[in-house]
Amino acid sequence: METTTTQQGDQQRSAEQQRSAEQQRSAGLRRRELLEAADRVVLRDGPQASMNAIAAEAGITKPILYRHFGDKSGLYRALAKRHTDGLLAALRTAIDASSDRRERVEHTLDTYLAAIEARPQVYRFLMHPAEEPHQSEQGFDVGRHTAPLLRRLGEELGAVIAERVDLGPAGDELARIWAHGIVGMMHGAGDWWLGERPCSREQLVRSLADLLWGGLSVAEDRPGSPGF
Repeated sequence: METTTTQQGDQQRSAEQQRSAEQQRSAGLRRRELLEAADRVVLRDGPQASMNAIAAEAGITKPILYRHFGDKSGLYRALAKRHTDGLLAALRTAIDASSDRRERVEHTLDTYLAAIEARPQVYRFLMHPAEEPHQSEQGFDVGRHTAPLLRRLGEELGAVIAERVDLGPAGDELARIWAHGIVGMMHGAGDWWLGERPCSREQLVRSLADLLWGGLSVAEDRPGSPGF
């Protein structure tokens, strides 16, 4: 009798765990669908993308959208993570695209610039506040959220440099300094270039690589690393 009761309890717990796992998968799938709908609106409207428009694109009401993300700041953070993850993966691939360090630098710069050029509305949504925010969203300022995004890019790049380049006893600290400087330069130059288009992307890449090349040209790769 006790064995039967124990088996029934185990079966009940197993069924509950299965239901919980299915609910989590369903919630995760729904969240991805909502982010894809948000992406479509951002591609169309840029920084002016509103929660109302995103809810309409997804075929739901705004309260349901709030249930998933809380508010526009929560949605922004989810979109920022989604696009930053993709950009970081592309940058890592670019770093490994060549065995020549100068080419690695140029590939990395070009990958970043190509990404913002390909989806300028997404870039503007992530990096610039709407000039005339919607009345119901006055408390949201995209601009104040950009620092964590850029900081994450800097920390990730710093880790890559520290792993691959021998910068001496204070190498980890110097790698972070270089990385945040590189990210700041890419962001500042890329933002200006995307707005004014004063030169070709290729020319900008070469010019920025020339600026970076002084320190990177003399640093040695760490033994056993794939190099940078």
